[in-house]
Parts: sequence; structure tokens; C-alpha cells
Amino acid sequence: MIPIFVANIYKDIMPFQSFDTKNLTLQETHGFLLTSVAPRPIALVSTVDKDGNVNLAPFSNFNAFSTNPPVLVFSASRSGRTGETKDTYKNIKETMECCISIVEYAMVHQISFASTEFPRGVNEFIKAGLTPIPSDLVKAPRVVESPVHFECKVTQVIELGDQGGSGNLFLCEVKKIHVDERVMKDGKIDPLLIHQAGRCGLGYYVNNDPERMYSIAQPQAKIGIGVDALSEEIRNSRVLTGNNLGQLALNQTLPTTEEIADFKATESFKYLMNFEGEERKNQFHKAASEMLGNNNIQLALITLYSYS
Repeated sequence: MIPIFVANIYKDIMPFQSFDTKNLTLQETHGFLLTSVAPRPIALVSTVDKDGNVNLAPFSNFNAFSTNPPVLVFSASRSGRTGETKDTYKNIKETMECCISIVEYAMVHQISFASTEFPRGVNEFIKAGLTPIPSDLVKAPRVVESPVHFECKVTQVIELGDQGGSGNLFLCEVKKIHVDERVMKDGKIDPLLIHQAGRCGLGYYVNNDPERMYSIAQPQAKIGIGVDALSEEIRNSRVLTGNNLGQLALNQTLPTTEEIADFKATESFKYLMNFEGEERKNQFHKAASEMLGNNNIQLALITLYSYS
């Protein structure tokens, strides 16, 4: 629990606006939810009704929820204007199967067009200029332009309400996966080769441009020391960011006296000691921040704890 005095400090310096959802319109609630919970991956869901009519529609309320069994979940909400359920909902209720294709940047305009509320029975593959190919285990076709396809049996439909904007969750157990070889490396999907599009609020999208992607150190089997183990001076640094503190927290031990003594014998330490007062501390913290930028967590900790 956050101490009361700390909570009051943050209340004073952080200008939050607060909204009680019971006082918001449906449109306002929709905006807050979908603009803040972003970017969201997009499921391009193909279905077939009992008469064989094909439907294709994108849904950004979508993610992977289980590996064993492999389950993807998406929501097809009722229309906020009419309260009517979507054709995807109707088709899945009839067949309890679907195919989910992943959306890449190169097809995002076609996908946006496929979200048009066409009359029931219109084939969005044709309207959006996308290419269907047969699935192996389900009747719903795959999308050639997509790099990854999931053939799914729908195990459960959870209806969250019967009003406009109410979600319908589809729990889709993946039975077969198809992956374009161009996005694979060493038998796995390479995040730098697949360019998924993500949905943000309003009409905004993002693309996982490899030049803007980055990797970070992950917690290992051995538990890190945590931010609380750092000195108060480090935790309250005016230089180090929350990300920096999170990096330091990953280390499994604090520096030893021997490590600190060895660092104090280096030219780097002597250079930092040329500064005076508060600027000296800032320089030590800036040096540590640069080391963390190179993912040298241990040396950053040693540098910080050598400051005096």
C-alpha cells in the first residue's frame, strides 16, 4: 500500500482528471478505453455461415490468452448505434469455427475497408481485394496477404451484455498454424521480419518498424534485487529514469566492496571526482545512465555505489 503522505504528494504534482464511467456516454467510454489500451493487435477473422457464405472482418479487441491449450480471444461488440450483433457473431454461433489471420502494415488500408458494415451476405474478400485460400481443418478461408493464419475451433462464446457496445468474447482454440516463410528464421517467427499493424485510438495505427524496435533484459529464473534494495539516493535520483531503476532492479546482487574499490582505481572514477557538490552526483548518475543504455547493469551499479 502507498503511504498516505506519498499518495498526497503525487495527487498534488500529477494533474489527473478522473471520470466515473456511469456518468460517461457510450462514445466517451469507448474513446477512453480504446485510445488508452493501445496499440492493439488486429485479428482478421474469416467465417462462413451455415449456407457457405463467407464473411471477413477485423477486430482489434484481440490477443493470445493461453498456450496450453493454444487459445486466441477476440471480441465482436454489438453496434453502438443499433445494438445489432455482427455477421461474425452470427456465423460463429452457427458453425463454432473461424480462421484468424494476422494483419501487416502492407494490408492495413484493405483491412480498414473490410470493417465497413456491408449487408449480410456480402463477401468482404471481394470488396477489399483480398485473396482467399482454403483452410485445412475449418471451412473459413485463410487470407493469402496475411503472414500468419490460425485455424480455430470456437470453444466458448461469452456474451457481456445485450446493449449497444456490449462485447461478445470468442474463445478460439487454435488447431493449425500457417506461417509465411519470409517471416521465419531458424524455425521461428522473427519479430524483425513480420510487420504487424496495431490499432490505436480514432483513426490511428502503428507499425512495428524494425528500426524502432528494441529488446530489453528480461527477469531470469534467479530473482533480481528489486528497486527497493537500491539506496534512497539512487531511487530519488534526478537523472535516472524509472526505466533505469527497473534495469538496476534486475541485478541479482549489489556491488561488493572489492568491486567498488577496483572501480575507484580507474581513470573513469578519477574523472568523475573532478566535479564538485551536487554536480558530482549528477555526473556519476549520468555515467551510470549511459552504461544502462548499453545494458551494462553491473558496471552501472558499481559506478553509482562508488559515489561519495
